[in-house]
Amino acid sequence: MTEDEIRSKAFAMPIDNPAYPPGPYLFVDREYMVITYRTDPEALRRVIPAPLEMTEPLVKYEFIRMPDSTGFGDYTESGQVIPVTYKGEAGGYVRMMFLDDHPPTAGGREIWGFPKKLGEPELKVHRDTLVGTLRYSDLPVAVGTMGYKYAPMDEAKAIAGMQAPAYLLKIIPHVDGTPRICELVRYAMQCKQFKGAWTGPGALELFAHALAPVADLPVREIVSAVHLKADLLLPYGEVVHDYLK
Repeated sequence: MTEDEIRSKAFAMPIDNPAYPPGPYLFVDREYMVITYRTDPEALRRVIPAPLEMTEPLVKYEFIRMPDSTGFGDYTESGQVIPVTYKGEAGGYVRMMFLDDHPPTAGGREIWGFPKKLGEPELKVHRDTLVGTLRYSDLPVAVGTMGYKYAPMDEAKAIAGMQAPAYLLKIIPHVDGTPRICELVRYAMQCKQFKGAWTGPGALELFAHALAPVADLPVREIVSAVHLKADLLLPYGEVVHDYLK
C-alpha cells in the first residue's frame, strides 16, 4: 500500500479487515431497563472526572438489549451512568459498561471513548418480571428486576431521557504508554421511533468484583425503575475538554 492508500483507508484496525464499519449506527428495537438508585456521595465524588460536577448522589444502572444494530449485530450491555452537569447543562457520565460482542466494544472505545469491557450481560422477561443480569468471569456482578410493563410512562419524559447528552472520558495511550489522547467527549442519542416506556417497582443488587467494580457505588435506596424501547441513532461525538492542553 502507498501512503495515500493507507490514509484513505485508515478508519479502524486492522486496516484491511476493520473490527467494525463506519457509522453512524442505527439501533432498531433498542430496549433499556434503567434502575436509578441513591448511593454514597463520597464514593460518587471519587469517580466523577472534572470538569463534570455531581448533582445528587444518584446512579443509573442500565441493562440494554440491542437485537438489530448497524454493523454491530445482536448484543447486550450493562453498566453505570452518573447524573452530572457540565457548564450548567444536565447530562450523564458513563462510568463503565460491559458487553458480550467485540465490534461495538472496539468501536465504542476507539471512536467515542465508551468505557467498554467484555462481560456477560442479559436482559429478558421472566413471566411478570423484567430481569437484567451481569456476570463477569462467570461470577454475578449485578441483578436488576422490575415489574414488566407495570405502568405507562410519559412519552415526552422518556424521549428526553434517551436523548440527554452523555459524557465519556476517552483515553488512548501513546506507544510509550503515556496518554496521547485524554479528552472529555459529549454525544447524544437521537430517537427515530418511540416504541414504548413503562415504570414500576424495581430492585437492584450489586456484587463486589475486582475487575467489574460496580459495587463501589453501593445501593442505598431505589429511586425509580423504567423500561424503554425505541429505534435510536448514535451519531459521532464532540470533544468538549482536552486534558492534555
